[in-house]
Amino acid sequence: MNQTDYDPAKDARDSYDLAIQIKRERGDTHWPEPCQVIQKEVMIGNCRLLLGDCLPVMRQLPNVDAVLTDPPYGIGRDGQKRTTGGNGGRKEYEFKGWDSQRPDQKTFEEILKIAPVQIIWGGNYFADILPATSQWLVWDKGQRINQSDGELAWTSRHGALRIFELNRVSLLTDGAQHPTQKPVELMQWCLGFLRGCRTILDPFMGSGTTGVACMRRGFDFIGIEADEEYFDIACERIRKAYAQPDFFVPSRQPEPVQEDIFSGDAP
Repeated sequence: MNQTDYDPAKDARDSYDLAIQIKRERGDTHWPEPCQVIQKEVMIGNCRLLLGDCLPVMRQLPNVDAVLTDPPYGIGRDGQKRTTGGNGGRKEYEFKGWDSQRPDQKTFEEILKIAPVQIIWGGNYFADILPATSQWLVWDKGQRINQSDGELAWTSRHGALRIFELNRVSLLTDGAQHPTQKPVELMQWCLGFLRGCRTILDPFMGSGTTGVACMRRGFDFIGIEADEEYFDIACERIRKAYAQPDFFVPSRQPEPVQEDIFSGDAP
């Protein structure tokens, strides 16, 4: 290699990436004390909430059982103007710029390393990065209006495609506080597929929907969020969910909402 081509910063980064990969492959859970990449940490029940950029934060964490997440798609939906109309209109959100680009390949590589199972909403936007799979989940939004009829989730397992029908107006019941927020019921449905899992990671926590779903279904949860405003919203939503014991499910493992989709191949 020509000496002029040597990049010491890249060399250090590649060495660190290799060290992380080796630790993950051997199941090493002895990790150093979190450094400044974790700006704030809040524990609420079995939910560990971390403020910071997800890639360096994930590299501070031991392996988890599964990742359930909804990353930025890179399509500019990080805010919206208020609208009105026959279908109820849309709530106004500040445009913050976090959906101007999708996560890079290294972030997805870390997501695939940190857990044996992944469910990633918006998987159609990452089809050139994620491995091919036959196992897709579909959220049918129950309305045929001038917005998308549904959304797709990529999963790490082979199996039959499954569809969940839930009207998008369910977000009004949840109290939408994020422009791309998913319904709690949808995330609870996803958790029904993660049999045998204990700890769920959402590296793009947003307003905390996955954390609320995990709390209600008896999973441990780790959430990472880079935006402090949404981090605080997630903390508050999860606190309120814990304050409503009628929603609790006493068993750690969720009742499956359908057959185990990860147990067989697609027809």
